[in-house]
Amino acid sequence: MNQWESDAICLNATKYGENDAILEVFCRQIGRTKAYVYGGASKRKRALLEPCQKLHLAWTTRQEGQLGYFERLEPIGSIAPIFSDNAALCALGSISALLHHAIPEQQKYESLFDATSVLIDLLGSSNDWPAAYIAWEVGLLQHTGFGLDLSQCALTNSTDNLAWISPKTGRAATYEAGLPFADKLLALPKFLLDPDAQINKGDIADGFALCGWFIERDLLRQNFQTMPEARARLIYALGRKNLL
Repeated sequence: MNQWESDAICLNATKYGENDAILEVFCRQIGRTKAYVYGGASKRKRALLEPCQKLHLAWTTRQEGQLGYFERLEPIGSIAPIFSDNAALCALGSISALLHHAIPEQQKYESLFDATSVLIDLLGSSNDWPAAYIAWEVGLLQHTGFGLDLSQCALTNSTDNLAWISPKTGRAATYEAGLPFADKLLALPKFLLDPDAQINKGDIADGFALCGWFIERDLLRQNFQTMPEARARLIYALGRKNLL
């Protein structure tokens, strides 16, 4: 019998048969994986299987190569307070959808798991979470091998006043060096360089445009995927709250 246990973040659950479910999770030690949950379609267990609910769980299979099943699903905190904020709720859907589409199965990403866990906690406790969400998407690119180069200007090597990103190379440029090519560059919000920087109108929208370009081009298209609708719903919800 093969067994392991790990902290995990729920990604999605689908009903299987009358009473069971197949749950996909992002585990700290294992990466993205899925297994049966006996009784997972029951009212008592469904609340544990919501997207981005954090769990400690055990996995068991009696024969190698089988899907296996999760047991001892122990909640770590609760995402229930987030349900009162529609935009934050949409963020949970976007996080889980991007992890499902962007990372391969059975590949460990401990740092990305930790960053995702921190972001989920922020959704229920901080009003500044949209900027943290954008920073998380930048981290998603970095941890999957497609990180942006925000260290210095690709044209002048200066580290001051970085304001643009090349959509071709993912490298930064200063405001002055990039200005003649502004119509071909992506805006780089200052809060991605300095967490204490003031967030101005349009910065969050610029962050979504920046990350969306590279996530779709580098992470999703190579697997013949398109940007999940959950991310578009998040942008719409933030727009309605005038947070873009």
